[in-house]
Amino acid sequence: MSTTEGARTDVERRLLGGGTYRSLGEQRLSPREERFERGRRTVGLFLAPVVTLIFLALPLDLRPSQQVLSAVLLGVIVLWVTEAVPIPIGGLIGVGCIVVFGVAPASDVLEPFGSSTVFTFIGAFILAQAMLKHGLARRFAFRMLSLPGVGRSTVRVIIAFGVITALLSAFVSNTATVAMLLPTALGILAVIAKMMQDRGLVQADFDPTRLRVGAALLLMLAYGASVGGLLTPVGSPPNLIGRGLIEEATGEKISFAAWMAMAAPICLAMFAVLALVLLLLNKPEIRRIEGVEEYVAAERAKLGKFSVAERNTLIAFATTVTLWIVPGIVAVGWGTDSAVYDTVSERLNEGIVAVLGAALLFLLPTSWREREFTLNWSDAARIDWGTILLFGTGIIFGSLLADTGLAETIGTSSAEALGLSSMFAITAFAVVLAIIVSETTSNTASAAVVVPIIIPIAVAAGVNPLVPALAATFAASFGFMLPVSTPQNAIVYGSGVVPITTMIRSGISFDVLGAILILVLLPLMVAVVGLG
Repeated sequence: MSTTEGARTDVERRLLGGGTYRSLGEQRLSPREERFERGRRTVGLFLAPVVTLIFLALPLDLRPSQQVLSAVLLGVIVLWVTEAVPIPIGGLIGVGCIVVFGVAPASDVLEPFGSSTVFTFIGAFILAQAMLKHGLARRFAFRMLSLPGVGRSTVRVIIAFGVITALLSAFVSNTATVAMLLPTALGILAVIAKMMQDRGLVQADFDPTRLRVGAALLLMLAYGASVGGLLTPVGSPPNLIGRGLIEEATGEKISFAAWMAMAAPICLAMFAVLALVLLLLNKPEIRRIEGVEEYVAAERAKLGKFSVAERNTLIAFATTVTLWIVPGIVAVGWGTDSAVYDTVSERLNEGIVAVLGAALLFLLPTSWREREFTLNWSDAARIDWGTILLFGTGIIFGSLLADTGLAETIGTSSAEALGLSSMFAITAFAVVLAIIVSETTSNTASAAVVVPIIIPIAVAAGVNPLVPALAATFAASFGFMLPVSTPQNAIVYGSGVVPITTMIRSGISFDVLGAILILVLLPLMVAVVGLG
């Protein structure tokens, strides 16, 4: 695409400015894209209430609270998919309707907004804001691009970033990993987009948030964390929930080493499939990026030495990451059943660590004489509060699905209707149900709801519940279609680089292929490791 007349896009400001949930007037779209977006959002405005009212009127054999919750949730999903209103507002509309329609009192409904994960978001976003303001993200981006051979290919950049994300997520929470690497990913994208602009490969006034290479990179960050989180019992909350429920129901102890031996080949296969899906569905605009190594070297030279503000940001960042990792290290040494692990993981709560790490930015001075500190509140106030609201509403819906018994009703009635009796059928049902539930709730809620449903179904059918319950545990970490499916999805969607339609298309493809991998590989690896 040749350069045309027009205002030259400030790539870094556009990518790193924190804008998200944009209206049509805030985006640069082709006429065809604008017609599609206008139609999609208009349909959503009318379809959401129609779907809700129709479901409320159906003569279903459900308790009133369950039917109302189902109707509201379906309407909210329509709003989320069509973006008829900004996605966080769609969730808040649903929360308001739940209280107004009497599903639960406001105090109970709003309680999940005080969850640890919400504070993890707040603290991590403030840390990210400091990294962007003081250029530390840019420095990290150039350092990653300068690794031998990586900076010559967009495909290598995307895969290398996914490997780093997956390995970190095996011990650090998926949410924390994505939150701390997001600025680096955006920095890398800014470098690639600016290079394309300088070389005349795009129009002068192009929108860098609509590049396919950006969508592939950010989705690799989110999905790669979910894949890596499966590698260890402490890599993701669903792992610990599922393992605990399995051990309680079957008496089968799954050690840290046994879990890793079982999960490693599955994670490796999932990562390979993930890379293939993302690169095929979001094919980068350019593959070879010749000359970028020289460009990176020159830009790194311009950055010079670390500033005081960069040093302080790095101290806060490193302190937070270290404290996030400590519970995982303790789990390796003492086990997750030990009193030491319980104490450490409780004291070093992920959300508390995040806000304490962010607080360091307001305590470490850049000029003590002037009483100037690394970050001020006006900087912190610019974080993406919309994403925080979005995930808070997702937690609310997950809690209500469990509290009203709707999830259990769906699971047991489906099992009876489908006549599940064999190991394969129950395992397939477990995988599909866990993925569906995790698409509209947190993966933690999915594991907590689905695994207790699957175990009695398997027992009643005379099947060892180990494999079906493990399958449900693994599948609970899936759910890649919507921003509310996992905190990782919400974070990368909040960057403004991944359109909702792109996330849905890529997510459903990986959901299907990932489900197949779990069905095929999990029973095999359970047998190889000798579990059950």
